[in-house]
Amino acid sequence: MTNIKIIELVGADIYQLDSLILSDVNLDVHEGEFVYITGKVGTGKSSLIKILNAELPLQKGIGEVAGFNLKNIKHKDVSLLRRKLGVVFQDFRLLPDRNVYENLAFVLKATGWKNKLDILERIEQVLKRVGMTKKKQKMPHQLSGGEQQRVVIARAILNNPPLILADEPTGNLDPETSSEIMNLFLELNSEGKTIMMATHDFAAIASKPARTLVCANGFITDSAKEKVLLDFESLLGF
Repeated sequence: MTNIKIIELVGADIYQLDSLILSDVNLDVHEGEFVYITGKVGTGKSSLIKILNAELPLQKGIGEVAGFNLKNIKHKDVSLLRRKLGVVFQDFRLLPDRNVYENLAFVLKATGWKNKLDILERIEQVLKRVGMTKKKQKMPHQLSGGEQQRVVIARAILNNPPLILADEPTGNLDPETSSEIMNLFLELNSEGKTIMMATHDFAAIASKPARTLVCANGFITDSAKEKVLLDFESLLGF
């Protein structure tokens, strides 16, 4: 971890449409950190991820991600911001009419890659990194949930972003596959990637502890600032 901030929110209010979800969010994440976001459904985890990805507008407060000011960010700058991010979704969002290779090539071409040999080489690299080299000709429906999530992670790291945002990446997976995917995220973090992950997977948090943000009652509690071991069940009302 470095002293360089890759995420900074000051006095930020997080809205979903017209509903205030989280109030007065003050958050610093430094390069190389691994940060969990947890909380009940509807407490703001996904909305926070969407603010950082500029999928939702920052209506109040100050926000900066990977050097981009989130307040009143221009449309042309949103695509530039997203090249600095890798986003991993619970529902995969792979193109169903294209195989694994074509899904990844589509992203590279959309972000400015033109040379076919360079595209092939980069796809081979990321598929090897996630253990999916032999599956590049498979269609998404021919893959298991864990295999699809590995492809999604490969897609997220195509442009070698410094920051990966993951929204419930193990939510649809069995415990063994979830553990494998979590280990992959930890390996990426050990290689220098900053990881921010929204998750309900308390078993994973317990077995692979890291700084944890808890969304509850309209606010965020930060374990790094509280300097205590969080009792997740009592904080979340389980």
